[in-house]
Amino acid sequence: MTITIDAPRMPNVFDAGLPTVDYDNETDPYRALAMLRRARRQAPIALGPHGPEFLAYDIVHEASRDRRFVVPQGMFLASQGITSGPLWDRVVATIINMDGDEHHRLRRLVCKAFTPRATERLRTTVTEVINGLIDTCTADGRCDVVSDIARHYPIPIICALLGVPGGDWEHFARWTDEFFKAFSWNVAENEPSILAAWEELDDYVDAMVAERRHELTDDLVSDLIRAEDEGDRLTIEELRMLVAGLLMAGTDTTRNQLAASVSVLCEHPDQWALLARQPDLAARAVEETMRHSPIVFGTLRTVVEDVEVAGYRVPAGTLVILNSAAANRDSGVCEDPDRLDITRTAALPMQTFGGGVHYCLGANLARLELTEALTVMARRMPNIRRTGPAPWKPLSGLSGPATLPVAFEAGY
Repeated sequence: MTITIDAPRMPNVFDAGLPTVDYDNETDPYRALAMLRRARRQAPIALGPHGPEFLAYDIVHEASRDRRFVVPQGMFLASQGITSGPLWDRVVATIINMDGDEHHRLRRLVCKAFTPRATERLRTTVTEVINGLIDTCTADGRCDVVSDIARHYPIPIICALLGVPGGDWEHFARWTDEFFKAFSWNVAENEPSILAAWEELDDYVDAMVAERRHELTDDLVSDLIRAEDEGDRLTIEELRMLVAGLLMAGTDTTRNQLAASVSVLCEHPDQWALLARQPDLAARAVEETMRHSPIVFGTLRTVVEDVEVAGYRVPAGTLVILNSAAANRDSGVCEDPDRLDITRTAALPMQTFGGGVHYCLGANLARLELTEALTVMARRMPNIRRTGPAPWKPLSGLSGPATLPVAFEAGY
């Protein structure tokens, strides 16, 4: 077992001469991954600017399932001096910020709404949305994948999941853009607009819930109203929180990962052509591109008691980063990990969706969206290639290409 109970004789992780890494402002994921690879060859843990970073697959896998590693309260807020107030109260009440019994209760109530069978009903919508976006650029044979396709892709799908009328999609897009400012490094200046958007969404959800209570329909809001376990039901506050959480967790992640997956496949035209010929490889292509080029390098955790990890003592209260990007490229679990191969079957499951009690609730929906998008794009955008630089956003948070200009054969 790599992670054990406290072992006082073990060297403190901060005093053990571990390698250091700092990729916060890096916009080239390959340089950052090379830095992490060098550090992992020296030790399974490195010291980053925010705390120890777990780099080896086994310790990332185990820590993500260990109840002694909890989500830090307030996420990015506390590090910026915000530890109370209305925005703090809202962020700490989201399901992604919870642990313990209340987190378990909410996941138990809502998990049925996110099963593969539940999300399968969106397949037709997903296909229509991605085809509609490609229709706008296929005649020219060029586009920016980020601004023309990826940015507009998930919102209509999430709105369809929720049961939102098509005419209201733009409201949700605007609210979502504001919510993501709560997870940036300049929250204070954006707090008023974030809270205003959140209140507007609350009012919208209240109206939806009131309407659905009179007549339930085939959508997620109705599923959440139906959700019950031994007499336990969701409150209106919890319904509001879950809708906001879905927008936060399911929008920019899909946007950025789609762009990142297409970007790396542009660098491997043989893989793109193979995907076009064998669309049944799309699901593997999603897993492989998320392993090879994830848009989240790691997740934050706080250690609630002293633990020993890979021979080092991590003191209670330490903020750690479970670096899933480094773990995904651990040669101990993946042969030739720096190579992209959409036919790969031997590697252990990638860690990008997290693990344990915080495994991504929307993973089934994300896989469906990405699989359908890559299937359609590979078929309708043959011979795709970049026509300019595709720098990534800073890697310290949610990243991915900031722009991805491409050309391809027109008319498909």
